[in-house]
Amino acid sequence: MIRRQLLLASASAALCPGIALAATKFPSKVVKIVVPNAPGGAADITARAVGEHMARTLGQPVVIENKPGAGGVVAGQTVAGAAPDGHTLLLISSGTAVSEALFRSLPFDTLKAFTPVAPLATFDLVIVANEGGEFKTLGELITWGQANPGRLNLGTPNIGTTQHLAAELFKSAAGLDLQVVPFKGTPDVITAIRSGQLHAGLDILSPLLAQIQGKALRPLAVTGNKRSRVLPDVPTAQQAGVKGLNAASWNGLAVPAGTPKPVVEQLNKAVNAALADAAVRQKLEALNLDPHPGTPVTAADMLKGDIQRWGEVIAKAKIERQ
Repeated sequence: MIRRQLLLASASAALCPGIALAATKFPSKVVKIVVPNAPGGAADITARAVGEHMARTLGQPVVIENKPGAGGVVAGQTVAGAAPDGHTLLLISSGTAVSEALFRSLPFDTLKAFTPVAPLATFDLVIVANEGGEFKTLGELITWGQANPGRLNLGTPNIGTTQHLAAELFKSAAGLDLQVVPFKGTPDVITAIRSGQLHAGLDILSPLLAQIQGKALRPLAVTGNKRSRVLPDVPTAQQAGVKGLNAASWNGLAVPAGTPKPVVEQLNKAVNAALADAAVRQKLEALNLDPHPGTPVTAADMLKGDIQRWGEVIAKAKIERQ
């Protein structure tokens, strides 16, 4: 009789591996967060700060594995092929959504390959001009652009970045005939604005903040739906009259699809406990990131929403899919 019960239990576990995984103590080994960025950047520091706290909550070490390159595809492929047991996580972001919308073919379907666990943080994008230039407000920039169709230029980092697509969204929402000019990176954008080659630029706030605080660049508006914590006097683009422009960057964590729901929920609780910790929050806020606790549904909605938003922007701007 006992042998028959054991055989039935084994058969049930074979037919329902998710149930077997859920019944297994989690975590049972080292937890790995795969980061699609190089060490030392905001994404890497965020993962390390949150992961260190998660290790204390989960009772197992949490290690960071950096796999930069190919728009996050290398890191994504690593996690998509991992066992769906909660021990391998992927740092996802607005860039993950952009890659899904921009690349013709990926080795995985982002929405089917991953189960979002939780958001981690949001961070602002900002439109800036030369502090000593002619534009003191976003309204002045728009008015000039309307009076000079085709002449206004707006610089961003590389084609296909969140910043580049946000600039295309601004162009559409403001109804402007302007040139979005992609550069190799933020330093080149800063140089072009300060030298007068560009009328304005749109980029992530953090790498521009020193230039803003040093009175070299003037912030005209942030592009999200609320004012920046570090620039409270700067309006949002919507407050400045550009209706329909809501673009901010974010990051979060996901696991391979098929990971048992109890494991996802346990990971979510560990993430939110980390984001509630004063020391973790201080580390993120020092990078001009705003901690963003939430549910797996919150993270899934952010990912789905950005895939749809940036897909529409790419189509409207006629950006060639790669």
